[in-house]
Amino acid sequence: MSYSHYTMGSGSRTSRRTLEFGRTYVVRPKGKHQATIVWLHGLGDNGSSWSQLLESLPLPNIKWICPTAPTRPVALLGGFPCTAWFDAGELSEDGPDDWEGLDASAAHMQTFCQLSH
Repeated sequence: MSYSHYTMGSGSRTSRRTLEFGRTYVVRPKGKHQATIVWLHGLGDNGSSWSQLLESLPLPNIKWICPTAPTRPVALLGGFPCTAWFDAGELSEDGPDDWEGLDASAAHMQTFCQLSH
């Protein structure tokens, strides 16, 4: 396959705990590299499954970066731990936002992009 993976160290420290981000998979372009897309998976998923799917798309000039979120307890799932970019408490516009989790994930992706550029 034409993808590779990178493992980065612990993510940013939040007031709750240190987050350990999973592997980041990269699908290299089959043709001349013209664009890069960072693809963030959904709740409970991972970068590996998406990298395999994205590799099969007829987009030979695209480089895909598919990171894996850290495993954390998710309030929406009764505290069950799964991969998530942030804690989701409820599915409503008025629900609480996990700014610390969002910031940690954003910082992780910023660091990855800077290191891989």
